[in-house]
Amino acid sequence: MTTSTSYRLLQIALAVFGTVMILLYPLAVVWPSGWAWHHGSPYQSDYFMMIVGLYVTLGLFLWNAARQPEAHVSLIWFAAVSSAVHAVVMAVESFHGAHHTGHLWGDVPALLIAAVVLPALMWSSGVARGVTPAAR
Repeated sequence: MTTSTSYRLLQIALAVFGTVMILLYPLAVVWPSGWAWHHGSPYQSDYFMMIVGLYVTLGLFLWNAARQPEAHVSLIWFAAVSSAVHAVVMAVESFHGAHHTGHLWGDVPALLIAAVVLPALMWSSGVARGVTPAAR
């Protein structure tokens, strides 16, 4: 069985985006203006820690989906669509205070990239149409 290049790229993209989601907390420590929405240490915000918990969980599920994307189509669509919605909301919110504009260079583009790349690879690999690697 050979897999297409776009299928392999989808697997890689799922693993990469999953890794970024899992590393949200360290990213906020290293670059708070691009990844955290509050002042102080990341653990000082209950809201941020809730978001970290959600994204670490989604990242772990994306890692799992990378092994066999066709078995996790709805999860991949959720990751893509929720990333787009989250990016739009965050982009609008980043204009409400000068101290939030760093998000336009950090998490907003990261979410938009995920929102574009995942669906593009889903379609080009055939996974979005229900094509399995064995059918190629």
